[in-house]
Amino acid sequence: MFQILQSAPSAESFSADTVVAKGAQLVETIKTTPANELLEGTASAVVKFGLKIVLAIVIYIVGAWLIRKTKGIITKAFEKKGTDSTLSSFILSFVTALLWVVLILAMVGTLGINTTSIAALLAAGGMAIGMAMSGTVQNFAGGLIILAFKPFKVGDYVEAQGYFGWISEISIVHTKLVTTDNREITIPNGALANGNIDNYSKRNPYRLSVRFSVAYGSDLDLVRSLLLDLVKQQPAILDEKTPGAAEPRVYVNYLGDNGIQIEIRVWIDSAHYKWMQTWLNETIYKELPRHGIQFPFPQLDVHVRQD
Repeated sequence: MFQILQSAPSAESFSADTVVAKGAQLVETIKTTPANELLEGTASAVVKFGLKIVLAIVIYIVGAWLIRKTKGIITKAFEKKGTDSTLSSFILSFVTALLWVVLILAMVGTLGINTTSIAALLAAGGMAIGMAMSGTVQNFAGGLIILAFKPFKVGDYVEAQGYFGWISEISIVHTKLVTTDNREITIPNGALANGNIDNYSKRNPYRLSVRFSVAYGSDLDLVRSLLLDLVKQQPAILDEKTPGAAEPRVYVNYLGDNGIQIEIRVWIDSAHYKWMQTWLNETIYKELPRHGIQFPFPQLDVHVRQD
């Protein structure tokens, strides 16, 4: 009987007729086999299958340990050679996924399952699987594009897909971004590769522009001198002594319906972008009214004519 169980139909010959024939053969064997031989054969089959399960568990434990050790060795090798963190993160995630696939196939083979049959079944359903995983394939291709053209790297401060933050990890299918409020955002690489990316760390220094409006009748010379004095007292704002930077500037941008729009331009280190923008807005709001400079409000003049 054990021989019949071992000769179960493979995936290639699997059909209803085959199952019926094998089932009838098994029933006939059970009827004609003495009880002691039947029990002995069943016990032998159970023991052998149990040993296979134990071996598969051992392979999993050893394999998982080897994968962790391999990741550690690769990480240390990258750190020792000073490999770009973007490249190392991508390669590490790819190698880890590949090793887990190999481990799973080894476990399946140990249980006696024909891996060739599994491959044949996967190949037969390849079109459906490919359609279902089209997004994953797109994300993988996007990861390769990011790796090749390097629009950003780990540690850069970027704006992408509506989020601001620092790149913390780039894997084979997604990129992780940590926002200023310490949220971790996972963005698919496909969307990143096909979308707009504003990298504030790509070039340094960075010119920051802040626009606001003052009421008509305001002393523009006073506004300009106040703002320049304030920004020159801020150590984080650069001047022409820094290569690539220039002195702070204050301009009249345009004359609006309700007020005069002013623009202030300063040069800063790109790492200071977000908090410096906040500091400028808050300083402008607090300091200008103290010197009699008012901000305009939307207004509408209504003229009533009596005939």
